Amino acid sequence: MAKIVVLGGGESGVGAAVLARKKGFDVFLSDSGKIAERYAETLRRWGIPFEEGGHTEKLLLDADEAIKSPGIPGTAPVVQKLRDRGIGIISEIEFAGRYDKAKKICVTGSNGKTTTASLIYYLLQQAGLNVGLGGNTGFSYAMLVASESHDYHVLELSSFQLDDIYEFRPDIAIITNITPDHLDRYGYKLENYVAAKFRITRNLRPEDCFIFDNDDEITISHLDRIVLRCKMLPFSQKNEVASGAFIAEGDRIRIRYEDEECDIYLQELALGGKHNIYNSMAAALAAKAVDIDDDTIRASLASFQPIEHRLEPVLSIKDVLYINDSKATNVDSAWYALECQDRPVVWIAGGTDKGNDYSVLEGLVRDKVKAIVCLGKDNAKLFAAFSGIVGTENMREARSAEEAVKAASAFAAPGDVVLLSPCCASFDLFRNYEERGEKFKEAVRNL
Repeated sequence: MAKIVVLGGGESGVGAAVLARKKGFDVFLSDSGKIAERYAETLRRWGIPFEEGGHTEKLLLDADEAIKSPGIPGTAPVVQKLRDRGIGIISEIEFAGRYDKAKKICVTGSNGKTTTASLIYYLLQQAGLNVGLGGNTGFSYAMLVASESHDYHVLELSSFQLDDIYEFRPDIAIITNITPDHLDRYGYKLENYVAAKFRITRNLRPEDCFIFDNDDEITISHLDRIVLRCKMLPFSQKNEVASGAFIAEGDRIRIRYEDEECDIYLQELALGGKHNIYNSMAAALAAKAVDIDDDTIRASLASFQPIEHRLEPVLSIKDVLYINDSKATNVDSAWYALECQDRPVVWIAGGTDKGNDYSVLEGLVRDKVKAIVCLGKDNAKLFAAFSGIVGTENMREARSAEEAVKAASAFAAPGDVVLLSPCCASFDLFRNYEERGEKFKEAVRNL
């Protein structure tokens, strides 16, 4: 019986371990930290041996193959030791793909991938298709394959999940955009990060589709560096495209796929903002590629509800609207969130800085932001970037969501927006962006 070692006991690792057990492998899971009780209970229920709080080398180094969770960098000592022993290391995505017979629609990108994947999932559901959603959102991909049977899988994939794929192949691959992010994991080299994103295209066949942002300079500049043998479907808000999606007559999205055209009026879209026009274009193209009819596409894009933690309206209190955009963990996400506001903004930002360059936000802050609440342990960089724009007297520090919401509400006047769009990772004060968003919503409700 072949032995598989799984590194990491979170959503990805536990899903991979369960799938491996179902497929008859001898499985052992190892995590250097504490495994959450719900995951430990799943492992016990499936009879999967595991350890936490450290790695026992003799239990790992006789594996035939290792599955590495995306949160573990390739430079981790345990990963290096496995490689030195000649043990193959793959991602959960690569492993699950071996056993998945469903059509796969895979979405990656620096921003917009969760919204785009959720839109596509909703479109396919509304069309009556048997579809599952997973990857970086919802269930892990491996757990989907292990526990459910679908005709289609919509997968949101981060660069970390794509790092260790080799044979995995989507039927439809989507790159929403590429902006500098997570460079600490890629040797602070943008080229390495871009290469990770483009791994989603590595095995595409002539009958497969590649959907991409024709307005994104980084994406376009790398197209001629790779070999693509597939249907190319660009989307653009700036230029007409022969096949793909673009803005026509200033008021509609025009979809061109094969010999068909479909128009979707911008005013009918459920999601506002330029970034969501791009997301809607990508989703509509994916829907056309799986032969969903035009009426269903229009109706679905008009009725889709915002996803949690991504520009999620929480409450309006005394005519101040509170918006939870906790998933905005980089500068570009925060740029989109600020860009689409048409009311004065009290901005809650801060957290674990990932080498952010805040200069690109200066114009938006000058035009739209009246006050800033810094929610983090170290806010010096935010103060340095923006105190000269909004004024030191209009900036406050907070060490909890409750403190941040109270400070923001003190700055806010009727007609304003309080926007949590942190621009940073959450790990200094919260377990993850979800907890940050939940704590924010709880604090708003307690007002």
